[in-house]
Amino acid sequence: MFENLSERLERSFKILKGEGKITEINVAETLKDVRKALLEADVNYKVAKSFTDTVKQKALGQNVLTAVKPSQLMVKIVHDELAALMGGQSTELNVQGHPAIILMAGLNGAGKTTMSAKLALYLKKQMHKRPLLAACDTFRPAAMEQLRVLAEQVDVPCYLEEGATDPVQVAQNAIKAAKAYGQDVVIVDTAGRQSIDEELMVQIRSIKDAIEPQETLLVVDAMIGQEAVTTAKVFNERLEIDGVILTKLDGDTRGGAALSIRTVVDKPIKFVGTGEKMETLDVFHPERMADRILGMGDIVSFVERAQQQFDEEEARRLEKKIAKNKYDYNDFLTQIGQIKKMGNIKDLAAMIPGVGKALKDVDIDDNAFKAVEAMIGSMTPYERAHPECINMSRKQRIAKGSGVSLDEINRITKQFDQMRKMMHMITNPAAMKQMQRMKGMPGMPKI
Repeated sequence: MFENLSERLERSFKILKGEGKITEINVAETLKDVRKALLEADVNYKVAKSFTDTVKQKALGQNVLTAVKPSQLMVKIVHDELAALMGGQSTELNVQGHPAIILMAGLNGAGKTTMSAKLALYLKKQMHKRPLLAACDTFRPAAMEQLRVLAEQVDVPCYLEEGATDPVQVAQNAIKAAKAYGQDVVIVDTAGRQSIDEELMVQIRSIKDAIEPQETLLVVDAMIGQEAVTTAKVFNERLEIDGVILTKLDGDTRGGAALSIRTVVDKPIKFVGTGEKMETLDVFHPERMADRILGMGDIVSFVERAQQQFDEEEARRLEKKIAKNKYDYNDFLTQIGQIKKMGNIKDLAAMIPGVGKALKDVDIDDNAFKAVEAMIGSMTPYERAHPECINMSRKQRIAKGSGVSLDEINRITKQFDQMRKMMHMITNPAAMKQMQRMKGMPGMPKI
């Protein structure tokens, strides 16, 4: 996401490279390019102009220290103003209530029903809540069934009434059910339309008045650009929303919605959807997003995503197996699953400072693990648990069963063996000392 904007901003800052000081002329030239970059990213024109005017004012008012180059100072000012433009800091979700009620609104195609399930999983895993999903889209029965299926995927209860025609009554009944079964959050999925119409607004307003939610969240598709800002503005005028969830930020989006909504609508972006998997819902942090836009990465979010998949008990079990040199293909397969749950691989790489820029023209296939998974899937239970037994005849059988070439099988098994030995050495002090002694011996390769 934001790849084009990042590249344009980087080119803009190059205008100041080699300059000894900041002047009105070189700042004006730089910011003219910055404004173009923002407009190309589909940022609202008034927002883009106000932004560059503020940056200009701050840049000309700064005394540049000899240790700081003008281009570095400009990056710092732009970074701070980008973060401020998007709200400055993350906004917490209000889940105070018995139960807390979250009303989800949005147009068809924005991903509202999917986002309801993602939010339920987030509340369950990250906030240790007991959410209930309420299917109140009585206009589209398929949406009720979709929510039920998604609820099963994230293992949370779903309340629905087949054949119901009154969404207000369904919502009220869902809240009663939540109280009866001890669920402490109710997420109410409402009907959408292809475009905003009076019937939709009246219906959602009626639901809101009847259930008095702690949070009214608008789900908006980031890929529709300025239309997303217009949609948010109309919904806010009619519903008084508490925040926005932006979906499809992992797609080919210019990102203008993320940079404009807070200023135009004066409501915070609370979450962003960054992939199709249920786990790909992130709290929106303006400073981290500014880091990513300026190519600085986002290592904090990367670590947080990893921690979400981290199981302390599983880690202790693995550590013991590695120390005994018993790490096997079952363990490897489990860890691949954990990595895949973290989200799109290229998006993850972009969070690591310097890596995103280096990989911008590299096509990273999200099916990169497919050959490994196919290979392990074609092994017998004994082979998975005893990697050392896999000889050439077994490799030939595995290659035929998995559809992976023998050369690829040889490459993967060799890499696995090397990784296994290295992990064992790292966790085994005696083996590590032996390796260090060997490093000093004549003819031994340096590590």
